[in-house]
Amino acid sequence: MKQLFTAMLLLLSMTATAQDATPTLQSQKENFYIFLCFGQSNMEGAARPEAEDLVSPGRRFLLMPAVDDPQRGRKMGEWCEAVPPLCRPNTGLTPVDYFGRTMIQTLPEHIRVGVIHVAIGGIHIEGFMPDKIAEYVKTAPGWMKGMLEAYGNNPYERLVTLAKKAQKDGVIKGVLMHQGESNTGDPAWANKVQKVYDNLLGDLQLKPEEVPLLAGQVVQANGEGQCLAMNKQIDELPKTLHTSQVISSTGCTNLPDKLHFDAAGYRELGRRYGEKMLELLGYQVRSPFTVPADAKTAETTIPGNEFPKVDGERRAYFRVNAPEAHRVQVDICGKKYDMRRDETGIWCAVTDPLVVGFHYYFINIGGVNVIDPATETFFGCNREAGGIEIPEGPEGDYYRPQQGVEQGQVRSFYYYAQSTSEWRHALVYTPAGYETGKKRYPVLYLQHGMGEDETGWSKQGHMQHIMDNLIASGEAVPMIVVMESGDVKAPFRREQGFENYGASFYKVMINDLIPTIDQKFRTLKDRDHRAMAGLSWGGHQTFDMVLNHPELFSYMGAFSGAIFNLDVAKAYNGIFTRPDEFNKQIHYLFLSCGSEEMPRFQTDKTAEALRAAGIKVDFRISQGTDHEWLTWRRGFSQFVPNLFKK
Repeated sequence: MKQLFTAMLLLLSMTATAQDATPTLQSQKENFYIFLCFGQSNMEGAARPEAEDLVSPGRRFLLMPAVDDPQRGRKMGEWCEAVPPLCRPNTGLTPVDYFGRTMIQTLPEHIRVGVIHVAIGGIHIEGFMPDKIAEYVKTAPGWMKGMLEAYGNNPYERLVTLAKKAQKDGVIKGVLMHQGESNTGDPAWANKVQKVYDNLLGDLQLKPEEVPLLAGQVVQANGEGQCLAMNKQIDELPKTLHTSQVISSTGCTNLPDKLHFDAAGYRELGRRYGEKMLELLGYQVRSPFTVPADAKTAETTIPGNEFPKVDGERRAYFRVNAPEAHRVQVDICGKKYDMRRDETGIWCAVTDPLVVGFHYYFINIGGVNVIDPATETFFGCNREAGGIEIPEGPEGDYYRPQQGVEQGQVRSFYYYAQSTSEWRHALVYTPAGYETGKKRYPVLYLQHGMGEDETGWSKQGHMQHIMDNLIASGEAVPMIVVMESGDVKAPFRREQGFENYGASFYKVMINDLIPTIDQKFRTLKDRDHRAMAGLSWGGHQTFDMVLNHPELFSYMGAFSGAIFNLDVAKAYNGIFTRPDEFNKQIHYLFLSCGSEEMPRFQTDKTAEALRAAGIKVDFRISQGTDHEWLTWRRGFSQFVPNLFKK
């Protein structure tokens, strides 16, 4: 009885499993979109793939090869990752490469895309007509015969045979065609395309309303394309074949022969095929040419320019006029976005959603990073750079100027450093009312990070607005803030060693900067009214300066400070082993960092080690931010209210 009961349970389990598997297999098939691609040389691919094109898009974009390719381990009729060449060995980049990549960027993750690709350079449309192909093969030029033979002298039959096999795995959703150069001037071309399309629908039992045909225009070459006249016939194809859609080639760049697209041209044309197909499938396509109504000009944009813009999803939109360029990218925070060229030579791009705060960026034209002419410039990355602010909501008002709040001044200040025999530049913030009174003020020496300069805290950090707002609310005492380059504008060179990077600034600060500030400004000149703080490498400089010269400073702070491998027992003459002495000398020690940078900068571990040694330290975390200006604005606003109140 027990054995019978067990057998019944097993049978029921197997039945349930089989029932559960059926919809799963069916859904897999429904979620595999297949596209048939045919044509002549521009569908075959005449441009050599570049490095970026050879990076596999993964298993969501697949190719069913129409010929064997032993070198790449491909077998006809067996799905593989869609990496060029898609057509045959020794062919090039095609529009289909970026058609597929565009599709999977927008389609849901569970949907895959597969392509079957049959194309022959120079072939007439008759080469895809079942009742014409035999005669066509007989009269084909010698240079074409090998390509025809690769498809068994019947490219149409090869396409259909593979399509029937592919239908076991997925659903045919469309037909992509790029053909016509060899039929330029043929008044019957549209009717012939109609016959090819009808044959495909009949042989594969497809419904025309479910399987549109996308036909791409030929090379325009700014009105000098070799077969430009064919575009009029292509544009009129929908009059004959009502389910067809025309894909514009306007602005798609080309090879010198003015017959074939170059790699950038194929990428752009392929994206347009993809965007049109996505639209027909009912998906909302995010195109850099279409900017949502809620997008606003970024506050970092030079007045008079419309772009860059930022939309409600925190995506940034860029425009640059470069009609002679063949490839343009936006490089923002190290991630590069390909820009798209419109018919007038304007290149456009849209980013993924960006985190709020300030971002450096460059326009990369032909491999060279340049500054977007439409943006304000900011010194960062060891050079002048473009920058864009992704705005916070009202929570960011603390670093914005506010009505009713008196404004201080940021002064450009040059001084001569005797210790290095050179003129140097600093920026000095003075609080509101400084010009009219006789009061003396405490001083904060505030340093930026590696690869930035003395303008960083006022331009990227909005230090002056933070100070004005804190002083106006009574949270901070009025003070002077001094910002200097710190000798860390130049890139770090490994051979100089970290201990020497920016170390030349220390003697300047002691011998020249502090004495000059005390002479030229109304300062309180004792250590109890002097503080130092810095971000990243400026935090490193702060530790070195303050802890080696406690006679000069009594307050210190580091925002994402580059304080690595701090040996609490030995560092700075063992001062951390004497907590009573340290806590008496340093009235306030502040450390902060972004939650996303903690594994790298380990500020939290530094704070833990100091506390374990008995050192009083105030440690704050900026949630959701990395090694960036929003982290440092937040840290600065938390640090300043604790100064000069002892």
